[in-house]
Amino acid sequence: MGRTRVGVLASGRGTDFQSLVDARKRGDLDVDLTVLVCNVPGAPVLDRAQAANVPAVLVDHRPYGKDREGFEREVLKVLREKRVELLVFAGFMRLVSASFIREFPNRIINIHPSLLPAFPGAHAHREAIAAGVKVSGCTIHFVDASVDGGPIILQKAVPVLEDDTEDSLAARILEQEHVLLPLAVRLFAEGRLRVEGRRVRIDTRGIKIPPMA
Repeated sequence: MGRTRVGVLASGRGTDFQSLVDARKRGDLDVDLTVLVCNVPGAPVLDRAQAANVPAVLVDHRPYGKDREGFEREVLKVLREKRVELLVFAGFMRLVSASFIREFPNRIINIHPSLLPAFPGAHAHREAIAAGVKVSGCTIHFVDASVDGGPIILQKAVPVLEDDTEDSLAARILEQEHVLLPLAVRLFAEGRLRVEGRRVRIDTRGIKIPPMA
């Protein structure tokens, strides 16, 4: 069986995308990074893809206005052409439709900077600090039609410090995202993930999973 063909959707700096590139370079991740699709012209992630020799395609969402389906059709066209098997949302700042998700059932992985189901949505760091929680973290999960509500694959707790700002908390959580994302992709590629309702069962035989706390 060949390497899993992984497509990545990203909108910004691309550090989570870079974590996949680096894991592959280290030999920790044996997949084919088939394509990066970016929706923001000039986003730094495009330069990262070029440096890593990963094909990159820009699909600017702005000309589509409120025509989300038109934008998604163009993205899906790219993903089909590249025969993508697993799709990773790595800082992809667009909501996708249920019909898009149905194209990749339990084959879209997303990163969220909180311990879901706490603080879903776009302002997780701000909400965690405002709520006064002592622990936040990051979650890698499968994408379903809900907002940040799909079955959870991996989580890592990160303490919220007394003097934390949104930026300082985000930076510490991002470090853990860079550990968990390549691991989650590896687990998928090696056939170690099984979705049972809301739960994701992980076959850990022969592999070390870091502690989640």
